[in-house]
Amino acid sequence: MRLKTSLLKEPKHKELVSCVGWTTADELYSCSDDHQIMKWNLLTSETTQVVKLPDDIYPIDLHWFPRSVGGKKQSYAESFVLTSSDVGEDGQVKIWSKSGMLRSTLAQQGTPVYSVAWGPDSEKVLYTSGKQLTIKPLQPNAKVLQWKAHDGLILKIDWNSVNDLILSAGEDCKYKVWDSYGRILYSSQPHEYPITSVAWAMDGELFAIGSFHTLRLCDKTGWSYALEKPNTGSIFNIAWSIDGTQLAGACGNGHVIFAHVVEQRWEWKNFEVTLIKRRTMEVRNVVNDAVDLLEFRDRVIKASLNYGHLVVSTSLQCYVFSTKNWNTPIIFDLKEGTVSLILQAERHFLLTDGGGLYLYSYEGRLISSPKFPGMRTDVLNAQTVSLSNDTLAIKDKADGKVIYIFEALSGKPLGDGRPLTHTTEIVEIALDQKGLTSERKVVFIDKNRDLHITSVKRFGKEQKIVKIGTMVHTLAWNDTSNILCGIQDTRFTVWYYPNTVYVDKDLLPKTLYEKDASEFSKNPQIVHFVGNQITIRRADGSLIHLNISPYPAILHEYVSSSKWEDAVRLCRFVKDQTMWACLAAMAVANKDMATAEIAYASIGEIDKVQFINFIKDLPSKESRMAHILLFSGNTQEAETLLLQTGLIYQAIQVNINLYNWDRALELAVKHKTHVDTVLAYRQKFLEDFGKKETNKRFLQYAEGLEVDWNKIKAKIEMEIAKERERAATAASPAVRAGVTVQQ
Repeated sequence: MRLKTSLLKEPKHKELVSCVGWTTADELYSCSDDHQIMKWNLLTSETTQVVKLPDDIYPIDLHWFPRSVGGKKQSYAESFVLTSSDVGEDGQVKIWSKSGMLRSTLAQQGTPVYSVAWGPDSEKVLYTSGKQLTIKPLQPNAKVLQWKAHDGLILKIDWNSVNDLILSAGEDCKYKVWDSYGRILYSSQPHEYPITSVAWAMDGELFAIGSFHTLRLCDKTGWSYALEKPNTGSIFNIAWSIDGTQLAGACGNGHVIFAHVVEQRWEWKNFEVTLIKRRTMEVRNVVNDAVDLLEFRDRVIKASLNYGHLVVSTSLQCYVFSTKNWNTPIIFDLKEGTVSLILQAERHFLLTDGGGLYLYSYEGRLISSPKFPGMRTDVLNAQTVSLSNDTLAIKDKADGKVIYIFEALSGKPLGDGRPLTHTTEIVEIALDQKGLTSERKVVFIDKNRDLHITSVKRFGKEQKIVKIGTMVHTLAWNDTSNILCGIQDTRFTVWYYPNTVYVDKDLLPKTLYEKDASEFSKNPQIVHFVGNQITIRRADGSLIHLNISPYPAILHEYVSSSKWEDAVRLCRFVKDQTMWACLAAMAVANKDMATAEIAYASIGEIDKVQFINFIKDLPSKESRMAHILLFSGNTQEAETLLLQTGLIYQAIQVNINLYNWDRALELAVKHKTHVDTVLAYRQKFLEDFGKKETNKRFLQYAEGLEVDWNKIKAKIEMEIAKERERAATAASPAVRAGVTVQQ
């Protein structure tokens, strides 16, 4: 990616240009120390003087107010605010209404304030104070965050509403990237001259910095895409167009510099797509070196390449190309204005703009348009939205602990309509891509950098949210199987079967692949996880490609097709403990206890093999199902199943085996059966440990009751016989039906 810059031969302003601001994607205003405000039309290349300011007013910044938030309405601005050279020198930060009324004085200090930025939620203000940065909440008595950010005077700051990251630059000739807690994410090498301007692109993916004869384009993580050395003097102010395709700079020699972002690149498998001009893309197949040129009517704003399709949005239309045919794209008009995000799944894709969320099929048909209270689409990005074939998950901007989950096809909230709520603020979310809707999982990283997993089903009883990783900085699901990869602290980790936590939590460490991540340097980002190849971008922008074993993906495929014999054969061929551990968990999850027994035996889990044999010998299907739930640690669900199917004794015995004595007695008393059984087992338990009964309820029911083990054993045998008989009766109609079908 690089910048294509343009300058007029002669400057239009007689003095240095102090600030610039876009009204539309093709119209710009500039202010200068020559007291003029000029309007630039990029379509006609005309420049006109709008107003001549009084001689004592030297403008230093301007900001256009959008007419309203959302779509095309946002594309034209009607009024702007202009600040002059005395503002900020008094060390005060003031909040004004649009009509010019003073609302409040937020801060008063002895040093000049050279730059101010609103926080993403408009509830905090960031401002400079010498070498310090200060975040001041608007609420009275709220905690103020202040830290030393530079070794010289801080000249410019910017705070992005989409990624919540802060940019700062100053006289120490460095630019830096911070999170909203004041933690440094990137610090540049010192430049030759002070950095005089910084600005985020609207979507938070790129930013630009300006210095003396210098314009630089950077990734959000800090590393540099491109460096231009125009003959402009210092660039004092940078403004991005609303669509993020171009920027303008206010130059010290009276020029206004324009720059277009070109040579963006997208990759998927053997295809490489490059934006070579504003309206032209080049597609290259690296296998046979075939090249196709894609021409568009309007300039390209956003694009995404995944799942065999290239989706491109221009300022007015959306184009959908198949990688099998680049000649005949599906084209449809966009509902609103500038598209800010494109997300793809295997069957459909999502577009977001200022007006809403729109889910389309690859044939260009609108599928759904999900909505939720307080929805702000302008602040969504790939970390806060995730899409799969059947589900859409969105992190709430108003409450960072909440994830809204929708059915993709209907756009309605999933399950009982309640969102997923965590105890801590969530930073990043991701849905798995394959398998049944009922088993769809979402993982998320919270503010503490802990990685959690949970089911998207939100019916009645809350699905457990389970932590499966710590200090996780970046993650990605595989595109063809539910394998997850991430970087935890200094380790690169692959969770071959994350669902193991719901089946046998102790087994999870045995289903992981881990390797040292120090080769990726600081703050690497996972870009893709396609097939068995993972692409990681290092902090300097270079790409590393990792290959993992193809066998776990094959195992997932066999299990999803219920090819258990093939799965066992594969594990025997590979001879890897991780594969056997994955198979063990998969078999239990799918209630195939015969395969589970083989897999557990292969990894030496003898106690679990014995329990599986015990389950296999149980008289009824309901008992076996309940004990499989017990095996996975779902005690409450196991008891509920047994009670619902009338297996009262089994429910009591389960609680006895787990030493849940109070619950066992409660069930026995409630159902007027096996009270003596509970008391007998309790008495034996206490005798084994040389203790006496102190529980008042047990003492009360034990009064006058003599424990007779022969009677109890006879009752238990009778219960088991009754259960066998019931199971046989339930099975016999099915057998008869089967015989009839064969005849």
